[in-house]
Amino acid sequence: PSLRAGGASVVWSRGARSDRSRDTGREEGRMNGAGRMATASRGAPAAARIGPLAARRGFRDPRRPRGGCTLSCRPAPASTVRARAAQDEATATTASSTSKARNANLLEFVVERMESLVGTYEGLGKRLEDPEVANNVEEAMKINKTMSAMQDQVESYRRYKDLESDFSDAREMMRDAEGDAEMAELAREEAAALGQEMSELEDRLLLLLLPKDDLDEKNIMLEIRAGTGGDEACIWAGDLIRMYQMYCEKVGWKVSVVSRNEADSGGVKDGVLEVKGDQVFSKLKFEAGVHRVQRVPATESKGRVHTSTATVAVMPEVDDVEVSVDPNDCEITTARSGGAGGQNVNKVETAVHLTHKPSGIKIFCTEQRTQLKNRERAMQILRAKLFEMQLEKQQQEMASQRKSQIGSGSRSEKIRTYNYKDSRCSDHRTKLNFDLNKTLSGELDPLISSCMAMRTEEQLKDLVAESATG
Repeated sequence: PSLRAGGASVVWSRGARSDRSRDTGREEGRMNGAGRMATASRGAPAAARIGPLAARRGFRDPRRPRGGCTLSCRPAPASTVRARAAQDEATATTASSTSKARNANLLEFVVERMESLVGTYEGLGKRLEDPEVANNVEEAMKINKTMSAMQDQVESYRRYKDLESDFSDAREMMRDAEGDAEMAELAREEAAALGQEMSELEDRLLLLLLPKDDLDEKNIMLEIRAGTGGDEACIWAGDLIRMYQMYCEKVGWKVSVVSRNEADSGGVKDGVLEVKGDQVFSKLKFEAGVHRVQRVPATESKGRVHTSTATVAVMPEVDDVEVSVDPNDCEITTARSGGAGGQNVNKVETAVHLTHKPSGIKIFCTEQRTQLKNRERAMQILRAKLFEMQLEKQQQEMASQRKSQIGSGSRSEKIRTYNYKDSRCSDHRTKLNFDLNKTLSGELDPLISSCMAMRTEEQLKDLVAESATG
């Protein structure tokens, strides 16, 4: 019987063989497969050239006959071999061409950005080797922090370049393995596996290039307030508080009640939850807005469906306000003082007039009897004023952020509707529906994931536009 495999017909004769027939079979195999043996022996051994997949599969030289059989090979026509090799190569190439980066024609843009990023990373590494930088603790810490933020991107790109090289080697092996079925199959599978991993890494690199929100790692204060709907709105606000508490427990975050203002009807007028954990703001920031509920409330005696709302504000924790004054930004002049202090204050310039150029703050200090103490006191007053200004700015930003999240609390500003009649939760941003009972029991991951995916798509569109204009 004849078994066609790859580019040759293999004839197997079962039964016992003499030493002579075994030698004849080996000689014939060597004669007929000489070209392929020479090809496979170029450079490294065949198993090493094909890669780790061959080792896992227990690579065996396909030209060596198995025991109990006589092997003879008749080379297939060259056109057939070339066609099969081209088909295998096309299959392997297709496996590496399915990433979003390739489909959006962004691969060249991604590679260019990553090359620039790797160059920056290596430049920072060289700066750390500079003795002056190494002795400057603050500068060294700043560089280490920057490199740590870039490390994931750099390592992913270096892995991608290694895969690209291995993929090229696998395709070359496919072309070299003409007429060698087993070696060609191993090379094809290796190329397909490498291509799939490259495709996944291309998408990962694309996501790593998207701008990050510096607040994503922050803990939050979650404020829930009753909106439109009277007593039913207060009851609904209480239901939302329970929903978020259950969600935080499911994902392993620490949640505590900071304040809770109970309503006479049994609901909650407003409440604040403190949530601490990993990447809290990155997920719960999508919950900010007006949440609308449609149901027959407990306060309704005639069974009519009411529409009520509650507002949710997500406020990231704020850093402690730090004030640093650059002496180069200060203009200091001295003058003679007056008042208590005797002849010293009248003859010696002990008074200090300090002007802070960036803010325009002016301070004239004559409290102390020496110029040095007045200078220190003036700087003290300046730091206090700058602290007050930064704190006020921070509070204004928080108030503005909260107002933009909750709006007026009217029914028309909803981001999500909870419909009890149809047991449906509808997100109006993603246009998707979810199971109401699961949502109210704290299973918010599907809703949050859909919002994150929508945000990623918007960022990808911006990246495509940027690459087109760049």
